[in-house]
Amino acid sequence: MVKRLMLCAAAILFIGGLSMAGQSAGTAGTWSGIITNDKCGAKDASEQGAGCTKGCVARGAKLALYNTDDKKVYVLEPQDKATGHEGHDVTVKGTLDGDTIHVISITMNPSKGS
Repeated sequence: MVKRLMLCAAAILFIGGLSMAGQSAGTAGTWSGIITNDKCGAKDASEQGAGCTKGCVARGAKLALYNTDDKKVYVLEPQDKATGHEGHDVTVKGTLDGDTIHVISITMNPSKGS
C-alpha cells in the first residue's frame, strides 16, 4: 500500500513539473538589429545580404534578428511578421524565450545617413 502511495505521489509531482515547465513566460523587451537568417547570421546581416537571406529561407532557414549590440542571432516567430524586412535595420518588440523572440511588432529604424 505504501509503495502505491509513493508511486502515485511521484507521478503527480512529475506531471505537475511538466505542466509548470510549459508555462515559462519569457522576457519582454525590444531588440535592434538587422533581419537575416539563422544559418548565415551576421554574414548576411546587411542590405546586400537580403537576397542571400531570401534564398536561404526558401531552402529552410528561419528569419532571424542579428542583434548588433550583443552580436547574437535570435530566431523570429512568427516568421510572417519578419517577411519583407530581409536586410532591414529594425527594432523588434516581443518576448525572448531562449534564442527565439516571439514578435509583437517590427519597426524600421531611421537610416543612419538621414
